[in-house]
Formats: sequence, C-alpha cells, structure tokens
Amino acid sequence: MPTLYYSPGACSLAPHIALEWIGKPYVAKRVTIGSDELKALNPVGAVPVLQEDDGWILTQNPAILYYLASKHPEAGIGGGLGLRSNAELHRWLSFFNSDVHGSFWPIFGAARYTVDESEAARQKVKEAAFARVRGKFAQLNQHLDGREWILDGGRSIVDAYAFPMIRWLAGVVPGGLGDFPHVKALHDRVAANAAVKKVLEAEAG
Repeated sequence: MPTLYYSPGACSLAPHIALEWIGKPYVAKRVTIGSDELKALNPVGAVPVLQEDDGWILTQNPAILYYLASKHPEAGIGGGLGLRSNAELHRWLSFFNSDVHGSFWPIFGAARYTVDESEAARQKVKEAAFARVRGKFAQLNQHLDGREWILDGGRSIVDAYAFPMIRWLAGVVPGGLGDFPHVKALHDRVAANAAVKKVLEAEAG
C-alpha cells in the first residue's frame, strides 16, 4: 500500500484527504520538515512525499494529487471527464500551487525575502504578502459564487488542495475568512466531511 509522509498543518493535508476519499488502504507517516529522514526521500526536505510499495517516490502536491485521482478513477475526485475538464483540473491545481501557495511563503519566512534584517522590514514583507494572498482568495471567492465545489465535475482533489490553504488564510492573515463567504462555505463543506474529520483527528493526534 502507498505511504504518505506528512507534517501536521502543512499542505500535505491535501493528499491525506485524497487518500481517505479514495478509501483504499494506505499508511500515513508523520515526519519533521527538513529532517534527515525526510531528506532521504526528498532532498529538499519538504512534504508531501508519496512512496509506493516498489519504492517509487513522488513529490510535489499537484503531481501526487493527479496521480492518486488518475490511479483511482472510481473515487470520482478527478474533476470530470474530457479534455476541457482535465484542463480545468490542471488550471486550478496550478493556481493553488503557484499563485496561492507561493503567496504564503513570505508570511511563513519573511526573512528570506529581504536583506534588511530589521523586524520592521520583515513586517512590510508580510503585509505585502497578506495583500497578495487576499487578492488570490478574492479570485477564488468570485469563482465559487453559486458553486458547491471548485470544478464543475463535483468534489475533487482541487478542493482537497484548497482546504489547507483556506485554513492558513483563517489562521495567519488579518481578517481571515471574513471577506470571503464563498471560500468559507467551501471550507465548512469540506470540514464537515467524515473522511476529512478523520484525517484532521489523525494529524492532531
């Protein structure tokens, strides 16, 4: 069975949810980001990492999520059928991986984005990142108006990918979800799912 290496609160929550939605046996192993154990699997020391029984290792969230959805089409989490549905799937995976996830990095590590070591400079970096993150979620909020899920094909790996980042928005960005009612509705819809509750409890344990 596949093994997912994850860190609580990280973006690895997305494939953890996807694996639970698929409903097939898997192992979820908690690791420390940057640890030697993790670097032996992924030289950059980042999660998620998916390892198959034959030792094959896959990194990068969009690749892992797409692989899982494609390997288990019966789970119905690939966003629908057809060329355009597949293109929309990749569009939104790219949006969260590049636009949204990347926008959070200066918040989590402001020192890496300025040569000025003062706290004031780091705070300015964070404030700029807050504005960028809010702009990205404004796009998502508009897209979700009148929708239950991000893709037309129903609940998908894209919603699983959105979920940890929505939690980051609520937890670290001033104002949180207050200006994004449709994003909040998506968060609440995903959070209410029994499989997601099971994953959150497991990661909190």
